[in-house]
Amino acid sequence: MRRFLLCTAAMAALSWSSFAHAQTVIELQRFFGACEADYGKVTDVSSAVGECGIITSLINKFGADNPDIDVNVTTVEWPGYDQLNAQLASGAAPDVVSIHYSAISDYQARGLIEPVDEILAAQGIDPASFTDAARSGVTKEGQMFGLPFDNWTMLFHVNLNLMKEAGLVNADGTPILPKSIDEFFAQGKQFKEKTGKPYLVQILANETAVYARMLYTFLQQQNSDFFADPTKIKLMTPEARNVVEFMKRINDEGLTTPGLDYAAAVSAFANGAGGIAVNGTWLIGDYVAQSEKSDTALAGGYTVYPVPQLFPERDSTYADGHAWVLPKKDRTAEQTAALGKLFKFLAENDFQWARTGHLPAVKAVFDMPEFKALPFRDNIAKIAETGRSLPAEVQRQFAIQDIIGDEIGAAINGDKSVDDALESAESRINDLLANI
Repeated sequence: MRRFLLCTAAMAALSWSSFAHAQTVIELQRFFGACEADYGKVTDVSSAVGECGIITSLINKFGADNPDIDVNVTTVEWPGYDQLNAQLASGAAPDVVSIHYSAISDYQARGLIEPVDEILAAQGIDPASFTDAARSGVTKEGQMFGLPFDNWTMLFHVNLNLMKEAGLVNADGTPILPKSIDEFFAQGKQFKEKTGKPYLVQILANETAVYARMLYTFLQQQNSDFFADPTKIKLMTPEARNVVEFMKRINDEGLTTPGLDYAAAVSAFANGAGGIAVNGTWLIGDYVAQSEKSDTALAGGYTVYPVPQLFPERDSTYADGHAWVLPKKDRTAEQTAALGKLFKFLAENDFQWARTGHLPAVKAVFDMPEFKALPFRDNIAKIAETGRSLPAEVQRQFAIQDIIGDEIGAAINGDKSVDDALESAESRINDLLANI
């Protein structure tokens, strides 16, 4: 009997040990949308399409390859920072969180996220393996505060079928895109007259981040050093006035879709509502998939390019990126090791993430034949050189983006004069930065 009890106890101890080993749990919080119905059990990452599909299948694959690690995923509405702030304040932050490079300074400056240099080193990940743009996006005060995942920017997604109808296609089949403000309006007018549709499809309701991103792009193209001092912005300038007057004129002349939120704008372009969608790198994969279907407005007629250089001083476009950061909290050695494995897995699979359209964070991906074979990558490759972010020292970049969106939106809609909107934006932003 005693022998039986000892054997039973040993088996129980062994079972408990195995169970405990299998329960190294890491809490992962991300944006990128929810698609459990389509990808909840998919581990074949190569079959996934779009941001949500690819990130979901990537995490599924990591879990399948590492049965001793349980990744609990929480999906939040973009961008998720209100929820993260509340979690940090209550001491209930997740272990790893998706974040924009532009938001890292807010958390790093307050000691709310941890450097990842030691975790990367333990996995043999050399910081030099990342592109300069990606590495600089997560580097603050000489340390890396996140795993770089990509670089992204706004693009001109082009419906070639409508551009042909408008007579705005070159002999080789490429679209004729403007090289100046005057050409923009001439081509926009021609497009509208020939097709009866607006030249641009834009996100102008609810989420107004596009206003700020395009303002930054066109200020950079004019060599405007509007954040020479990272604690103050300068918007009462001829350069800023040029941009907002340009954006207002687009609306005044009916060259853009009015009143569309993000989801409506994405669908509108896919359904042929206009010639050029001003939207991000992340939609390339989805629109390519649409163009490969015979019954869509993009069938056989989709391409994509960087935002054109409309001002002569410099070819530039505002760029940001996504990273994975570690909120400051107590973790076991097993959890830290599990996070290191996850980071290594994500870095090794950066090509799969790059299929969304984002530019890779890992240098080696650019040389992969598989990457070079992806549609239109030659068209947008120069963004790796022309893409520029705001100075790394600028804090509250998402709040700044919201203020700019509010004020420029008011100017475009005629609720404020251009000068009043710029003055108000400058004042509100500098008051915000002065009271951090």
